[in-house]
Order: sequence, then C-alpha cells, then structure tokens
Amino acid sequence: MKQLSMGICLATLVLASSCKKSDDTSTTTDFTTLEQQVLSDFTAKVAVKSYLDLKTAAANLNTSLVALNSSATEANLTTARTNWKALRLVWEQCEGFLIGPVEDNDYDPSMDTWPTDYTQMDAVLADNSKTLSLAEIQGYDDALKGFHPIEYIIFGNHGDRKATDITARQKQYMLSLSADVVNICNNLYDSWTTGADNFAAQVATPSANGKYKTRKEVFSALVDNGLIGICDEVGGGKMLEPFEQKAPEKVESPYSGNSTIDFKNNIIGIQNVYIGINGSTGLNVLIAAKNKDLDNRIQASLTAAINSFDNIKGYYEDAILNQSAAINQTMTLLVSENAADKSLKSTLSELDAFILQYIKD
Repeated sequence: MKQLSMGICLATLVLASSCKKSDDTSTTTDFTTLEQQVLSDFTAKVAVKSYLDLKTAAANLNTSLVALNSSATEANLTTARTNWKALRLVWEQCEGFLIGPVEDNDYDPSMDTWPTDYTQMDAVLADNSKTLSLAEIQGYDDALKGFHPIEYIIFGNHGDRKATDITARQKQYMLSLSADVVNICNNLYDSWTTGADNFAAQVATPSANGKYKTRKEVFSALVDNGLIGICDEVGGGKMLEPFEQKAPEKVESPYSGNSTIDFKNNIIGIQNVYIGINGSTGLNVLIAAKNKDLDNRIQASLTAAINSFDNIKGYYEDAILNQSAAINQTMTLLVSENAADKSLKSTLSELDAFILQYIKD
C-alpha cells in the first residue's frame, strides 16, 4: 500500500509539474501575443487613423479658407474658425504619440511652433517685398508658419477679427500657410503608410533594419517620448511658463482662446494611446494583465487630470492672472514630483519598470 501510494503521488507530481509547465508556456505565449496585438492596434487604429483624420481636417480648413478668400462673409469666417479648432483637436491628440517622422522630419515644429509674436507677423505682412507665396513662406522661421499664424489672421485678438477686416495680404499669407499645413499633414500620413519609411510597419513589426529593433524599444519610446513627454510638456511647459511669468504672450493659442482645450486634448491623446480608440486593444490591457493596480492608478490619474481642465474658465491667458488655484490643481495632477500627489507623470513613469520586467523581446 505504501509503495502504491508513493507511486500514485509521484505520478500526480509529474502530472502537476507537466501541467504547470504547459500553463506557464501558455501564459507567456498569450502575453507575447497581447504585446503584438497592442502594437498592431496602436499602429493601425490609433496612429494611422489619427493621421488620416489630421490630413482630412487640414484639407477641410484649407477649403474653408479658400471660401473665405473668395467671399469675406462672417459665415465663411465662422466656418474657417470651426475648422481650425477641429484641426487643432486632432493634432493635439496626436501629440500623445510624438514618435517617428513627426519629430525626425520636423513636421511638428513646422506646424506648431509657439509662442508666436504678432508683431513679427505684422512686419512680414507690411513688407511688400515679400510675396507671401507658398515657396517663400516655407523658408520662414517656424514661428511664422503653421497653425498659429493662421489663427492670428482669422481670429485676431480674442476672436475680434471681422471678415471684412482681413486684408488682401493677410488672405495671401493665410492661403499659403494653409497649403503648407496640408502638405505637411499629407507627408506625415504618407511617412507612416508608404514608401521607404513606412513607419507603421517599423512600429508594428520591429526588426534589425528598422528604427526599433525590439518590441521593448517601441513600448519604451511610446511611453517616454509619447505619454510622459507630452504630459510633462503640458504641465511643466505649456501651462507653467506663462503662469509663472504672468506672460499672456507665451500662451500656446492666444488669439482663439483655445489654449485650455489644446492642453486637455493633449492629455486625451495620452488616454487614446493608453486605453485605445476605434476598437483598438489599448496599452491598459497589457498592463492590467500583469499589474492591475498600476492600470487602475493610471486610469484614475488620467480621468482626474482631464476633468480638472474644466475648472479653468475662459481664456488661459486671462486665467493665469486670476485663477491660480484651478491652474495649480491641474499642474499638480499632471506633473507634481511629490509622491503624495500621485501625479499622472509619476504614475506613467512606473511603466518604465513594467516594460523592463515584462517585455522580453
């Protein structure tokens, strides 16, 4: 009986050991499959889809500016302003993943350098030796190109520009600026989808010949240069600098009063990558598979930060002078280094250790 019992026990142990080994292999395989799913979905359903939306929004703005140039009515001006804000929404959310060609090819600074100086723009417009052609403006300093000079022309100061006040030279400048933005957005989309770059393939399928050699490198870039990078830029730059210096001229989108919305959309851009959009499997699924507590804390930090922007009322360039409590609250939620504050930046930074521990290829 004892021998029989020992034999049964040994057989049971062997079977249990065999099952455990099989389960571990299955778990590893499942997590590796999940890694690939997250990267594939991010590429196709977040990045490429967002850049397609950006391309479409740029074309829509250009169409409305052409109409405004042809007929300077308040209705056409309103449409142009609406389309400018729609383009900004897409772009600011795209800043949640500033990796690859958008930075490598300088598409970002060519479209979105700030702050701008309206006196510089007025000087360009007053200089009749400048043709304001597309070819010419492409050679201008970055602060004289892109979204914000267009913003200045169609909004004026806090939206006080009338359609009939827009001069012929402002219209020429506006059209060339818009054509340049369209070209950049088209090139940005193409850099992810076609040609030698085909950056989408490099992200979805890292290889020895690509920018990223492993999935670990992709996840690290996405977290550090994307999620943490834009969180720090918003809380530690876009909001902080004009607030500390009480300098309205250093606000990102001062002519339209769109700055706080811009900031909020930047953080929504982080959320889009983290939880996914358009039916994608988000990074959160990968994190929750190994560390549900970290996933819960990141999602809570995102929600709190995004909601806090609603407490900042009116134009940000005015709010920096009289809404210190609301602004400080949002910046604390975003970038505070105090561990007790559990800021979004500090919580996202825990993803670096997660990637190091769990992403093995």
